[in-house]
Amino acid sequence: ENISNFSLNVTDCTQVVVPEEVFFTVAAAGILENLLVLIAVIRNKNLHLPMYFFICSLAISDMLGSLYKTLENIFIILCKMGYLTRRGDFEKKLDDAMDAMFILSLLGSIFSLLAIAADRYITIFYALRYHNIMTLRRALVILAVIWMFCAGSSIAIALFSYEAATVIPFTILFPLMMFFILCLYVHMFLLARSHAKKIASLPTSTVHQRTNMKGAITLTIFLGVFLCCWAPFVLHILLARFCPHNPYCACYMSIFHVNGTLIMCNAIIDPMIFAFRSPELQSTFKKMFCCAR
Repeated sequence: ENISNFSLNVTDCTQVVVPEEVFFTVAAAGILENLLVLIAVIRNKNLHLPMYFFICSLAISDMLGSLYKTLENIFIILCKMGYLTRRGDFEKKLDDAMDAMFILSLLGSIFSLLAIAADRYITIFYALRYHNIMTLRRALVILAVIWMFCAGSSIAIALFSYEAATVIPFTILFPLMMFFILCLYVHMFLLARSHAKKIASLPTSTVHQRTNMKGAITLTIFLGVFLCCWAPFVLHILLARFCPHNPYCACYMSIFHVNGTLIMCNAIIDPMIFAFRSPELQSTFKKMFCCAR
């Protein structure tokens, strides 16, 4: 709030405010869509595969992001109505918990995307050994390690967010992991082209290769959407920490509500992309809705 008020004094940029109705509608849609994905995977035993469990991990991260922004907006409304103060001990602890939830959502999304990329890489280039390499038990262990690390990191970063030594590694982690995942996808596509030429003579391999490449394309779209939705908010964190008094930084920070809405839009777009491109999930959704009727 202090940064927002200061930005109005040092720049001509007016603060962009998203209507509360739009905010809550987008958040509710993101939570419901990802909840549907989780229910579909749980109900359909054919989807009890490492790939879909990694997708569920991403869905949980998206739900946490939408839930964080929803609760934050509710607490802001309560502060304006006078039910909460802005500098009390309870509000400080509440703010730390909200920050931890935000960081958990971001880290969970990043590492879930990394796990999905690694799983797709193994599927394409080690298809015959995939079920020996990526077993269901191993996938669950990977997810447990990811969420334990993300939970511990989110608590530590939230408690020491005022330290530059904490903010810098957190903000560097985002572009570093995105660059690593992007390199993995580029490497995947380049090797897939040469690999496809070598096995083109096999009748069933071509179909299998096309299916795997379709999955790789879907996950690449996931990555692009994630960058577009989360990068503006991460940039906001950097500017708020290192140049809050600069007029240009303050002008960018005036669109804070828009950047927060983009995070929730990511929670809506991810399930739509995967549902539209996964015949198995489409079939499960149809069965679910038919049974409900």
